[in-house]
Amino acid sequence: MPTTRSFQSELCSLFGYPVAENPTQVMIEAAFRDLGLDWRYLTIEVQPNHLENAVRGFRAMGFRGGNCTLPHKVAVIPFLDELTPAARDIGAVNCIMAHENRLIGENTDGKGFLQSVQAIDTPTDKRVTLLGAGGAARAIAVELLRARVGHLTLVNRSVERGQALAEHLNRLFPNRVTLESWNGDYPIPADCQWLINSTSIGLFPNVSERVPVVRDSFRPDLLVCDVIPNPPMTAFLTEATAAGCRTLDGLGMLVNQGVIGIKCWTGRDANPEVMRAALERVFSE
Repeated sequence: MPTTRSFQSELCSLFGYPVAENPTQVMIEAAFRDLGLDWRYLTIEVQPNHLENAVRGFRAMGFRGGNCTLPHKVAVIPFLDELTPAARDIGAVNCIMAHENRLIGENTDGKGFLQSVQAIDTPTDKRVTLLGAGGAARAIAVELLRARVGHLTLVNRSVERGQALAEHLNRLFPNRVTLESWNGDYPIPADCQWLINSTSIGLFPNVSERVPVVRDSFRPDLLVCDVIPNPPMTAFLTEATAAGCRTLDGLGMLVNQGVIGIKCWTGRDANPEVMRAALERVFSE
């Protein structure tokens, strides 16, 4: 008897602008292959004025899930049907789940970072300095505060944007966040235990661009983290390593986000080692 065979792959996607330098597809499709799933992950450049139509297409073509990156993480919200509690608190979406004809927005940025950093240290009662106040900073701040860091200092060049985020966080987590302005090279506070760069400074192709902090204020007892996955060893982490700091690159955060996303879309647990190895191969070429 003839067997039934389907030539239709399930689809997931990444929407962003620009998006060509984003390596997410490499790790997601490696995970799909490892799981034996006939799924595809498409990297799609969507200009901001086409985002609403792109989401309509996502629905019409039956995409099973996807990611949003800059500049769509906030702008996509009105085109979705529902947000998870984390996405509501953060005010941004980077993961979309299709469930019973509804599109649900989630945010895995902070969860991915938290899992990555918890592998080497515990956040409880830590004094954390977070550089930047964009979408990644919002997600990381919310998850760290949920994990009961002792105090969070936001450092941002735009005082208005930083103040808006600080006020938002203090409404959710009263009296646990302060804001400092970022003018010139920032001196790392003596009581800071974790320093996190959540900005895009140093992202490929601008790999020589340095995060403006005072080099002499790095200390060996400091954990220095960067959210940038490309390149994994940024100029920021290179400076910190030279000063004897422990460091955490952005690959772990990216991989963990992917693992969470795949679980949301497929119900399956992806192998993070397979995903990280796929990324490392790409970055070593």
